[in-house]
Amino acid sequence: MKLILLGAPGAGKGTQAEILCKELKIPTISTGNILRAAIKAGTEIGKQVEAYMNAGKLVPDDVIISIIQDRVKADDCKNGYILDGVPRTIAQAEALEKVGIEFDNVISIEISDETIMDRMSGRRVCETCGASYHLVAVPPKVAGVCDKCGGKLIQRHDDEPETVKERLEVYHRETEPLKDFYKKRGLLKTVENQPTVAETSEVILRAIGR
Repeated sequence: MKLILLGAPGAGKGTQAEILCKELKIPTISTGNILRAAIKAGTEIGKQVEAYMNAGKLVPDDVIISIIQDRVKADDCKNGYILDGVPRTIAQAEALEKVGIEFDNVISIEISDETIMDRMSGRRVCETCGASYHLVAVPPKVAGVCDKCGGKLIQRHDDEPETVKERLEVYHRETEPLKDFYKKRGLLKTVENQPTVAETSEVILRAIGR
């Protein structure tokens, strides 16, 4: 099963990807986590990426596609994978097709901008392992501490209100057209955001026939 998760920033793609990863026994490929690791390591790509992310802008396509190409060749991707955060533009989707990366289903999580703004203000991530939490929906067991590794939980710059507003504008302009792109290919399945994380997971699994 090869899946793409689409949705506005803060729609819950990362959280759902983690759940689907366990249910389907396939890895999640989060370009965000890969890129943040590069930033933390201070690599040349990491420095370039940091400037784009801090401005709420998209990372160049050639960087993204090369990262994905390398990742899907790994042994753990033989039975499928879940892409979280890519493609974000029609150009990226076309580039993935061009290099032979195909998908079985494209899930679009539908959620209002107002809900996103409320949700993002409570989002926290572990600065060590990148695990995601939410102060209301998915709180850590101990405030400010990652359940998985004990790292410190922080609010990312790109989760701050002004940056979120900019990211939503970019999403509607650049990423939302992907829904039509994949609909024409018969791959798109839209899923309305549900009151709880578990209910949203159930709807997604039903949509892909699981």
